[in-house]
Amino acid sequence: MNDYFERKYNDGERWMSYRRQIDEVLKVKPDNVLEIGIGNGLVAWYLKSCGISVITLDIDKELKPDVVGSVEKMPFDDNSFDVILCAEVLEHLPFEKFPKALSELKRAAKKFVVLSLPHWGWTFRFCLKIPLLPPIRILWKISGVLRHKPGEHLWEIGKRGFPLKKIKKEIEKTGFKILNDRILFENPYHHFFILEK
Repeated sequence: MNDYFERKYNDGERWMSYRRQIDEVLKVKPDNVLEIGIGNGLVAWYLKSCGISVITLDIDKELKPDVVGSVEKMPFDDNSFDVILCAEVLEHLPFEKFPKALSELKRAAKKFVVLSLPHWGWTFRFCLKIPLLPPIRILWKISGVLRHKPGEHLWEIGKRGFPLKKIKKEIEKTGFKILNDRILFENPYHHFFILEK
């Protein structure tokens, strides 16, 4: 059985990440979406259920994506997709390939890319909910302390040598405008970037 379908993998924090991926895509009202890294297929299934045309791309043919291929060289024309969703994928490539992958995302997107990357750090969260008022949420991380030991992830934001500032600089060098970047309060390991071409 694939790890993407195990209960331990799909904990409450990951479900909140799926929700954020879906929300960010739906905000821009796309007609078509490319999802890179199909995972368990939940996000693509939900977006299709909303009447959006979704194409999935993954290097793992066992996951049965629509297209087997790499984010480094995608078999799509320029400006093919209203939105490209690339959640928790690029950290599996060596960091030297990060700019090339970003360039490919920019090439194939018409306007927007929703990007999610792992952001390591000791996280402190505070939430105060008073009746009749919106919740007050405060989150901060202490990062940059630990050296990254490559495993499944070849790099992560917040590990020594990969500060957030460096990641944002690489994104902007590609020509993207960062419309929003934030750590998901409910899953502080996932850092979301909303990019405009």
